[in-house]
Amino acid sequence: MSLVEINFDGIVGPSHNYAGLSLGNIASASHKGDTSYPRAAALQGIAKIRSNMALGLAQGFLLPLPRPNGDLIRGLAIDENTPRQLLAAAWSASSMWTANAATVSPAPDTADGRCHLTPANLVTMPHRAQEWQDTQAQLAIAFGDEEHFTIHDAILPAFGDEGAANHMRFCEGHDAKGVEVFVWGNQGGKFPARQHEQASRAIARLHGLDPAKCVFIEQNPEAIKAGAFHNDVVSVANERVLFTHERAFADQQGAYEAIREAFPALEVVEVPESAVSLEEAIRTYLFNAQLLTLPSGEMALVVPSECQESATVWAWCESMLASNGPIRKVIPVDVRQSMANGGGPACLRLRVVADPATVDQRFMLDEAKAQRIEAVVAEMWPKTIDPQDIGSEALAVRVIEAREALLSVLSLDSLA
Repeated sequence: MSLVEINFDGIVGPSHNYAGLSLGNIASASHKGDTSYPRAAALQGIAKIRSNMALGLAQGFLLPLPRPNGDLIRGLAIDENTPRQLLAAAWSASSMWTANAATVSPAPDTADGRCHLTPANLVTMPHRAQEWQDTQAQLAIAFGDEEHFTIHDAILPAFGDEGAANHMRFCEGHDAKGVEVFVWGNQGGKFPARQHEQASRAIARLHGLDPAKCVFIEQNPEAIKAGAFHNDVVSVANERVLFTHERAFADQQGAYEAIREAFPALEVVEVPESAVSLEEAIRTYLFNAQLLTLPSGEMALVVPSECQESATVWAWCESMLASNGPIRKVIPVDVRQSMANGGGPACLRLRVVADPATVDQRFMLDEAKAQRIEAVVAEMWPKTIDPQDIGSEALAVRVIEAREALLSVLSLDSLA
């Protein structure tokens, strides 16, 4: 069996809008009430996927969830007198950020030699707490081969879990046994800490991980206060490399030591506050990047184009490349529609180490399938959505028909 890292990107849904539902997500809050561009957003995401495929990387996708969510509307008895935010929650396209879909432990790390996936309960935010059952249904098809995969239920909602956005893995190669790092936050600050320590520890037990190969680290409360609502806004890992801001963790040096004790080959690429402030790193999403191993063995960092437009961030990237460190390429991509709602390249993908042949092939991307997805998006996705349009019956019909058209061309009508 040939294990490789597959990035599963979320296709941006036809109801993509800017309702500002995510407390602590500064980009989302700052664009609340703006007109969104669902068609452009989805096409930007597909262009990023194509770019990664062109680099020779294995690529999959996950589909938008059913919206508007009739179960949520009925369950909360939403009517014309209900606060608009609850109505907007039922329309949210936030499942596009598949870094929050699940936590994934590859087969080399687990006691039973299968890849384990636990959907995130996402209980901190109502617009996301509705997702996990529909996400699990999709994962159960994509990773339905029980010889190679195990899909769990979400963690008890008493403990918030936000999935792979707060999880990192270190290894000599993706197919080798790794060390899994879980980053959690303490409650009580200006913004909610979304990842509970006990959720992370429960997932490690559920997945049958070796306790000696697990590290649990507290996120820096200052980072959460500054808008790093997930660890992947201030840190990203790949194989031996941790790319991180100096202020990512509550005890920065202690975090490095704990990881290095479990994984001695650790290479840290730290961006100091003096070079790029925490606030500028969060504004540009320098760390919400895809850190990838190319077929050549070189590492590349796929960053939002906002990084290239920031003088301090881009100067640091250029100095990093000149230093001959482990990250050899920086590749900007345009995901502005996602960025305006608080999600960069890393938010848009779930990393799964697996043999592509064991995945349901309907979820693996090739050029022909990319063209079919693009054609449906170009024809069916709304060009614009104004927040005042949310709740419109005509828009609901259009959004539902657009998603069903996509499921049809991908032979996944069972998810309708």
